[in-house]
Amino acid sequence: MSKALTLRAWAIPELLKDAEALKEAKEYIFKHLVDGTLKPKIGKVFALDQIVEAHRFMDSNDHIGKIVVKIE
Repeated sequence: MSKALTLRAWAIPELLKDAEALKEAKEYIFKHLVDGTLKPKIGKVFALDQIVEAHRFMDSNDHIGKIVVKIE
């Protein structure tokens, strides 16, 4: 904690009620995704025809990161 840790979080319902806060949150997220400072952790990628397996994987609660379903 001595390194001046900063933690920033948003609650989605609060953002949806405030148009300016939602705009700022989107700008912040997109800016940092583009410049690479935000890197989502991908747990596993599934094809659309594997949607049942993706749902089972999610239900297992045995993963770290986001579950991605590719639509091509």
